[in-house]
Parts: sequence; structure tokens; C-alpha cells
Amino acid sequence: MNSVELRYDRTVEEIESIYTLALPELIFQAQTAHRAYHRAEEVQGCKLLSIKTGGCPEDCAYCPQSAHYKTGVAREALMAVEETLDAARRAKEEGATRFCMGAAWRDVPQGEEFLRVLEMVRGVRALGLEACCTLGMLNDDQAEALSEAGLTAYNHNLDTSPEFYGEIITTRAYRERLDTLARVRRAGITVCCGGIIGMGESRRDRIRLLQQLASQRPHPESVPVNMLVRVAGTPLADESSVDPIEMVRMIATARVLMPASMVRLSAGRLSMTDEAQALCFLAGANSIFIGDRLLTTPNPDQHHDRSLLDKLGMRLMTDDK
Repeated sequence: MNSVELRYDRTVEEIESIYTLALPELIFQAQTAHRAYHRAEEVQGCKLLSIKTGGCPEDCAYCPQSAHYKTGVAREALMAVEETLDAARRAKEEGATRFCMGAAWRDVPQGEEFLRVLEMVRGVRALGLEACCTLGMLNDDQAEALSEAGLTAYNHNLDTSPEFYGEIITTRAYRERLDTLARVRRAGITVCCGGIIGMGESRRDRIRLLQQLASQRPHPESVPVNMLVRVAGTPLADESSVDPIEMVRMIATARVLMPASMVRLSAGRLSMTDEAQALCFLAGANSIFIGDRLLTTPNPDQHHDRSLLDKLGMRLMTDDK
């Protein structure tokens, strides 16, 4: 166990040589890396809840919660603590060991709303679940407060390469995302950071995204890999679909580059066949989001996921492993 080397200095050319391997060889390398740190037959079940929906001032071209677009997503206030904890209890009953809370903010607000989020975090942890938040940019004091409340992880995705980023988002700089990740790390919270494919980016952009992730020291403990979910009203609503094999390559390369990380097969699973998802597991994905909603977009229901894992002879991780 743990004999696979952790590296932080991969070049674009080196990553490209991995990404473009013949698929059997790529999956073999990914499996070798995966088995050095993880159990091959297990995936973690996570549940993602939108605790504050819509009206976000950011202009992320993929996001139905942006106030810039007409997508039919209604603006909703921050949820009550007990309502959130009820959802966390249900998630645990469904097999989740990680509960993620997302709020459509650009910056984490000060005052009562932030205090309410801290209470949610404490409550989720008291249930015996890992707690993850994605709330936008935060300052050092807020990161420290989240850490003291027991937050397990903070999600802040890079989304794409530095070069393509401006084609997708103009209201926040790439550097601001990296600065937020640094604040999270300094506060002692684990980092959840990944990206999205299928937004019109090139393969080189995907490789550059992987390089950005794999050059972080330490690597993000959690790496969500998302496939664009096209939503009417967003600028990317008519974007061409991505070949699922690209998703497999993305996950396999992430696993080779970041063997100790949890690589999460995240958004876009509803458009993937069972066979494509099985290939992603073979490529080293060891986490899925369970439940029929991912923030505001659809996701396979728990019965389908249980059936898929049963067919594959796999199982959800338990918190006593």
C-alpha cells in the first residue's frame, strides 16, 4: 500500500502522454495508482444540497443559478438549520457519509447567515457525517471559523484551464480562486477542487486543468470531475455533448496524477450509460453524489445507483471502514 509516488511537478507534455495512452494501458496505470491508496470495490456516497438557491451575481456560463440568465431557477433564501439537518439525516439513511452544502453566493456573507452556516456545519458533524461547503470566496477569519466549527472540506473548483477560464467566467479571476484555496488550506480544512469538461474547451485545456490541480501541494484531497449539464437559458445550453470516453480519460489521468485523492464522478452521470459509469470506476473514480438532485440539476436516483453498484459487485463506503 501507498507505494505509488506522489508528485507535484508534472509538465503539460507529461500529463498529455498519460491522458493519450491507449485506453487499456491508461486504465491499468490508473488501477495501479488507485489500489495503492483505496479499496477498488468501494465508492463514497455524498449528498449535495443547495442551502441558498439562485440569484448569484457571478456569470459562470454553465450555471442555472446565475442572476445573469433566465433559467427558471427561483431565488430562495438561506435554509433554516433544522431543515438542512433533516436533509442530512435522510442522506445518512440513504448511505451517504459526506454531506455537502452549496450556497449561490459570490462571497461568503458576514453576519447572521454565516453564523447559521456554522451551526449547520456543527450539526452535520454531530450526525457523524463529513461536512463540506461550497459558498464562494471567503476571507481568512471565515475560513478559521469554518475550521473551528468542524468543517471537513471546502469546495472551490477551478472549473477549467487558466487560458480558457475567461471564456466561461468574467466576474471572478482565476487568481481569486487560487487565493481562496490557499485560505482554506491555511485554516486546516481539506480542499475539494476539480473542474468541468464539455464547455467548449480543448483537450489541452483539460490537461492544463489537471496540471493546476496536480501541482497543488498537497494535492486536493477531493477532486470532483464534472461533465457539463446543459441548462436552457445559460450560454452553454447548446454546447455539443462530450464523448464519455473523454470523461474516462479525465478521471483516469486524475487518478494517476493524484493517487491518494478521492476522485469524484460528479455532475453529468444522468447522461452516461451504466457501462460508461463502470468504466469511470475502473478508471479510479471512488465517489458519487447520491439523490435525484445536484443543487438544481437532475441526478440518477438512489435506486438506480444501488442497482448499478450491485451489478458491478461494488458498494458504498460506510463510516466504520
